[in-house]
Amino acid sequence: MEKVAIDGSESEVVVDDAHSLLNKISAIRTSGPSKLQVIADFDGTLTKYWINGRRGQSSHSLLQQDDPEYNMKRQKLAEYYHPLEFNPAIPLDEKTKLMEEWWGKTHDLLIEGGLTYDAIRNSVANANIAFRDGVVEFFELLEERNVPVLIFSAGLADIIEEVLRQKLGRSFKNIRVVSNRMVFDENGHLLRFKGKTIHVLNKNEHALDMAEPLHEQFGEEDENGITINDEEESSLKQRTNVLLLGDHTGDLRMSDGLNYETRISVGFINHNVEASLHGYKKAFDVLYLNDATMHGVVKLASHLCST
Repeated sequence: MEKVAIDGSESEVVVDDAHSLLNKISAIRTSGPSKLQVIADFDGTLTKYWINGRRGQSSHSLLQQDDPEYNMKRQKLAEYYHPLEFNPAIPLDEKTKLMEEWWGKTHDLLIEGGLTYDAIRNSVANANIAFRDGVVEFFELLEERNVPVLIFSAGLADIIEEVLRQKLGRSFKNIRVVSNRMVFDENGHLLRFKGKTIHVLNKNEHALDMAEPLHEQFGEEDENGITINDEEESSLKQRTNVLLLGDHTGDLRMSDGLNYETRISVGFINHNVEASLHGYKKAFDVLYLNDATMHGVVKLASHLCST
């Protein structure tokens, strides 16, 4: 195993096959930024795992409904279904049905419990959640180079967008959130969910029909008053080079369905480094250890976008 200090000390960055990585970097640079897209997981990838010595909250766990009874009901569902998600004895098709069942029941509880957008806004404001240092620079670089960023999550798009809104304080026209999206009435009360359910076992490019530009949620348009069109949607499929970011080996499935030519995968090991390192170093091209910053990824992305 080779260790390459792409950014930071050797104890923070691990590259198992430097030759393969350099070949991939060269191929992506040769194609140019017009052929590149970024696919990123949200929780524990773009966000910090530890915040001031405390475990940071995820976009899944921060939501607090006005009626605490429904928070308890959702917690009980999680306690039942979460072990099933990681049970190796359950066949994939059966597990997929269980995940659909879990997500469906959870979404029903949010509707039944009268979730409001105000509750989402307040939950985010009070949450212990923060982006990794360097995330803003990462997004700014990619926006400047017109590289699209797809944030994939099995959680709730409306919460993720509110986290982006509150914690970053600005929007990025190149970011889309591919996640479960809510529909609210004119008074901000949850009515239903839009489209097919995205859960942990189908969080990949097949779910792209669920994506909406984040800047539409901010009410922003470009200088021509255009947010997104079919031509831009189609161009995503033409971007056959991928920089993928995740904190679980399962996140590598996010590029399933995309006929990519070259993919560089970046993994974050946030805790239990020794136990995870062997499997992760074989799965990811680059590893950042111990809840690292995003500065190394910014440096890598800048290199990929240079000609």
